[in-house]
Amino acid sequence: MRTSYQYRIKPNKEQRQKIDNILDMLRCQYNFLLAQRFNWYQQNRCSIDSCSLVCYLPELANKPNYYNQKASLTQLKKDRPWYKQIHSQVLQEVPKKVEIAFDRWLKGDCNGEQRGLGVSPSRATANPKGKKSGRPRFKGVGRYKTFTYPQFKQHHFVGNKITLSKIGDVKVIVHRPIPDGFAIKTVSVTKKADGYYVTLSLDDKSVPTIKPDFNPDNSVGIDMGLIDFYVDSDNNRVSTPKYLRKAERKLKSAQRKVSRGRKGSNRRKKAIQRLGKQHKKVADTRKDFHFKAAKNLLNKYDVIAVEKLNIKGLARTRLAKSIHDAGWGQFLSILTNKAENAGLLVIPVKPHGTSQKCSGCGHIVKKPLSQRMHNCPVCHTSLCRDLNAAINIKNRGAHGLKAQLMSSIDESQQKPTLTRQGSVGTSPPPKLHNRSDQFITHLSGRRKTIKAIFKGLLQHTMP
Repeated sequence: MRTSYQYRIKPNKEQRQKIDNILDMLRCQYNFLLAQRFNWYQQNRCSIDSCSLVCYLPELANKPNYYNQKASLTQLKKDRPWYKQIHSQVLQEVPKKVEIAFDRWLKGDCNGEQRGLGVSPSRATANPKGKKSGRPRFKGVGRYKTFTYPQFKQHHFVGNKITLSKIGDVKVIVHRPIPDGFAIKTVSVTKKADGYYVTLSLDDKSVPTIKPDFNPDNSVGIDMGLIDFYVDSDNNRVSTPKYLRKAERKLKSAQRKVSRGRKGSNRRKKAIQRLGKQHKKVADTRKDFHFKAAKNLLNKYDVIAVEKLNIKGLARTRLAKSIHDAGWGQFLSILTNKAENAGLLVIPVKPHGTSQKCSGCGHIVKKPLSQRMHNCPVCHTSLCRDLNAAINIKNRGAHGLKAQLMSSIDESQQKPTLTRQGSVGTSPPPKLHNRSDQFITHLSGRRKTIKAIFKGLLQHTMP
């Protein structure tokens, strides 16, 4: 089992200076390695996808990758001795970050849509149409905020002290102890608006992965909204807290002081720090609300059906500010992860027509967004449109869950066969590598031979 704990650390003035210097040097190296990749891409790319048989092809420059950029760090320390102040493995993490950011831009995420709601990370499959990230940007001053130690020894974290290489012993606010049996794998140091934090990645192989264990009948559907954060199919409502709207006055005042300050002055730096703390407070309170709302749902229900919304598309409308303030994406991500850890299930369903379709008879009742009541002329059902949508979401989730259970039963009931090693198992279907294999396999299932079929085709086509 893999988990992570985050603690706040209290470095002294000298240690704070070291952490800030390390982050700034890593930022400069990140920008340099990213510029290398951009230069190679611009010099060797070509918009022409075809050419004549006889043509001159210039020799391509060596493509920067993780390994040759990692090997260049040795020469970097010779040319710039101050980079010796950084731990070697921390510096080697920079080419890895550049590699990930550049590949996501060109190739896209290999998991794509499959790594989302209702799909556990262990079952996520490769999707050739994965979502691509945007073009990587160079990090400005203060934009590089985290560095990682990929290896860490357990005895370097004792009591309320943690030993960080090239930094020293740092005081830690241990608000919760590390569970017995868990070993520290990696350590990440992060600089935030209100101080410094350390994130410990913990692993315990003796703890088994939690398998789904839920009651399919104890299910609920939730409809996300802006007036009510969600309305479930049992007519329970949770109002939207609107943390950003409530903090707008303080944020406006803090932003005005930043804008009026002279660039480079100490007063402007302090104003930026105060503004960052205000934004962090809004984000923390919103995240705390999401965790509590997810816990309340998982304590009552075993199966939760949610809408698979296009949140990025909705965030481009005139309701963008309210949608970002609600934080639907963060809540659904927390709900899915917590359900997986508890052995429960979150089922995403298509949101199309959930508000227009009658939950009683299935009749489509067209109504504008301003109409908040659902009145069906066929079965005379009258209820709130959000409750009607939540009931439809629950029904769709129950239908999808039934299909998943039936498919799992069919897979378990496959006829057992004897494998080459003599053990009993199920024989997997033969893999078809290309379309020709599929065509030949399709023809071989018929009584006529392939030779006779092609012979008949040749007789009809030849004059």
